[in-house]
Amino acid sequence: MGMAQTDGMEISQAHAVLTVAEGKRLIAKAVAQMPVVKRALANGMVIICKGTTNTYVAEELLGKKIASGEFVIGNVTPAKGGAVLTAKSKMPEIVLIKGKHQPGMSLDEALSKLQAGDVIIKGGNMLDYRNKTAGVWIGSPTGGTTGKIMPLIVARKAHLVIPIGLEKQVAGLGTEIVDAINEPVNSITQQPSMWLLRGQIVTEIEALDILADVRAFQASAGGIGGAEGASWLVWRGNGANVRKALGIVEGVQGESPFAGRD
Repeated sequence: MGMAQTDGMEISQAHAVLTVAEGKRLIAKAVAQMPVVKRALANGMVIICKGTTNTYVAEELLGKKIASGEFVIGNVTPAKGGAVLTAKSKMPEIVLIKGKHQPGMSLDEALSKLQAGDVIIKGGNMLDYRNKTAGVWIGSPTGGTTGKIMPLIVARKAHLVIPIGLEKQVAGLGTEIVDAINEPVNSITQQPSMWLLRGQIVTEIEALDILADVRAFQASAGGIGGAEGASWLVWRGNGANVRKALGIVEGVQGESPFAGRD
């Protein structure tokens, strides 16, 4: 956003610190209210790919709780220690046609029916916010879920929505990072590939715009006592909208860390 100087009297402002889990919940609430998503829920198809942030998205769209790890393929955890996801069962990708969940429809079948204006929701692992690009780790030698969906998104003119938290911002250009990761050099550690994603990125910043029509920016990051990776957000707008955003933020504060939700 542009942060032009003002006399301080034309706009209202508020701020809050959002943990990673709180940010995921805020983003999910916003994705459910995106015009392209609402249109596809009413008239077409929405596909939700597996992921941690997408677990929250699925909960918002299905209106039910999903156990941590049940709707996840891979996840990043500390090299030593840390919480472990222990879901007893696994869910396939979620397909909604005209807003109705199709539990018996596979991803391949859904993709065969993909049409212009439909929506695929896919998270990411790397965010270059300035250039609105994201990256996702690819462990499969055939490209995994991303390798399936990307050609069809382009060919069928579907929408790619990318819910991704600000904690995933990186130092550098996303395109250069992806090029470096995918360079065929000798790797001493087992190194996955990375796929560059371009779509409608939804971070906590876009979420506040979607939900309350305020202009937000990230002022700082990090903390302790559970705020590691947190984002300090500031948002501006007319007083009513700023207060609305504050109420929404307060409603997601207290969200448990992803691996400790059960």
